Amino acid sequence: MSSETARIADELRRAHESGAWHGSSALEIFAGVTAREAAAHPIPDAHSIWEIVHHLAAWRGEVRRRLASGGPGVPAEGDWPPVTDSSEAAWRATLDRLDAASRELRKAVEAFPERRLDEPVSPDSHPELGTVGSYYVMLHGIAQHDAYHLGQVSLLKKAVRGGRR
Repeated sequence: MSSETARIADELRRAHESGAWHGSSALEIFAGVTAREAAAHPIPDAHSIWEIVHHLAAWRGEVRRRLASGGPGVPAEGDWPPVTDSSEAAWRATLDRLDAASRELRKAVEAFPERRLDEPVSPDSHPELGTVGSYYVMLHGIAQHDAYHLGQVSLLKKAVRGGRR
């Protein structure tokens, strides 16, 4: 039987690479999305696909940091890092960064001592930072966070493409 941390890491892998229970994985959703499509704002006052990808990568990094050192915080690059270069090369680099953040988070989860999963991330409650509860809750929370935003991306992708997938 595998450990709980191995099962959580596998859940994160499936959501990012393939085999996600909730539907298409991140890689499946982002396949074929161009920089122009990623930077578009088809819904007024909503984030773009690209902004969401930055957000996903930032929070994967923040959760990894919390596993290593604990304590609440906002990602070093901010909650919603801006898109500063909308070229195809920059879009590919953004997707590569998301892949790397995903791999690094999974490695950190696999290395995290299973006996610590029920420990609080912080002795203080900071709901605005997503630090409510234990490491276990936080790790499942990042998977839920990704699923939520991937649903948004799926809708934005359809909107950008005029209803086409």
